[in-house]
Amino acid sequence: MIDLKTLRENPDLIRNSQKARGENIDLVDQLIAADDLRRAATNDFEALRAEQNVLSKSVGSAKGDEKTKLLENAKDLAGKVKAADSKRAELEDVAKQILLQISNIIDPATPVGGEADFKVLEHIGTPRDFSSEGFEPKDHVELGKILKAIDTERGAKVAGSRSYYLTGVGALLEFAMVNYAISQAVKSGFTPVIPPVLVKPPAMEGTGFLGQAAENVYHLEEDDVYLVGTSEVPLAAYHMDEIIDVENGPMRYAGYSSCFRREAGTYGKDTRGIIRVHQFDKVEMFTFCRPEDAAAEHARLLQWEKDFLNAMEIPYRVIDVASGDLGSSAIRKFDCEAWVPTQNAYREVTSTSNCTEFQARRLNIRYKSSEGTKAVATLNGTLVAIPRMIVAVLENHQKPDGSVNVPLALRPFLGMDTLLPA
Repeated sequence: MIDLKTLRENPDLIRNSQKARGENIDLVDQLIAADDLRRAATNDFEALRAEQNVLSKSVGSAKGDEKTKLLENAKDLAGKVKAADSKRAELEDVAKQILLQISNIIDPATPVGGEADFKVLEHIGTPRDFSSEGFEPKDHVELGKILKAIDTERGAKVAGSRSYYLTGVGALLEFAMVNYAISQAVKSGFTPVIPPVLVKPPAMEGTGFLGQAAENVYHLEEDDVYLVGTSEVPLAAYHMDEIIDVENGPMRYAGYSSCFRREAGTYGKDTRGIIRVHQFDKVEMFTFCRPEDAAAEHARLLQWEKDFLNAMEIPYRVIDVASGDLGSSAIRKFDCEAWVPTQNAYREVTSTSNCTEFQARRLNIRYKSSEGTKAVATLNGTLVAIPRMIVAVLENHQKPDGSVNVPLALRPFLGMDTLLPA
């Protein structure tokens, strides 16, 4: 959540951010009014409590009729304190509910606009010219059948649309990618984690996934738990309600988990293959650090993502995501988009976001600084999302007969240099 001090001192900053995101600006004024009422109610409650404390001390030393009268006053005052406390709690809840609807304040460097208004920062690698090689590239679904690596038909039969099996070399390719990603993350100072994929509401709400993203979340109502759409959620909540040590450097975790997304509102998009699916595995980087270190850490996360894509020997581009496509928690987000030959387009395969103190305030994660106890900054970055990376590797490294060259970095983990037709 945003800092209420910023709201009071510079409400226009938040109004402008909401406008750039294409979100409700009126929430800012609603929150200002609610915050004023909450503060007034808190002052009233504290004044009555102070009066009650003074009266309690007087009762202890009083005798006779004076004590009887003081006890009657104390009883009356106790009722007022209780009512004031109830009003304070009610107004605090009203203010909190409005506060939770306001997104993080965007970075001034973020491009303003909708999904299509991103800024391309760089292109890395050159897409293959298949026509000069004398053949038409096959898409990942056809390659998956030739290699017996991907089975979407049985996936749909067993689990419904947007479901799939990875079999044979497809499954081995996932394990190779995960093992390579984790090995690189450990070398870069990350602690590997296999987190829970079922989380309680505070974890999901604290990371900002019960607002704009709620329609894509699977909720198990009987148990009141959620299936995570990214291990960002359990990694962020790992230190919930804790004071952690980031004064000597960031705390970094690399989580491997299955991820679940309803993909609501995407019907008709990417229905073929495994680009947009309901369940997939992913290695996610997550960092806790001092707010003043967040921008530099964001650049490091992006570089680690680029290092992985470079190792996969895939052409890609890096984009600066526009304000209307950030998600509520991020102030700035960079996506890496791999070239998909059969679509003649770049498609997102990794993403990294700087969420500053927004999630930490919700999750109550703090650190001790020379200025006192403060909220930490949180950042996340996808090191590898398996299905889309498999799509990119298969399509970019295919040969005319349907076999696929294995990137050099994966060969020690996969134990082969070519995926051959089954």
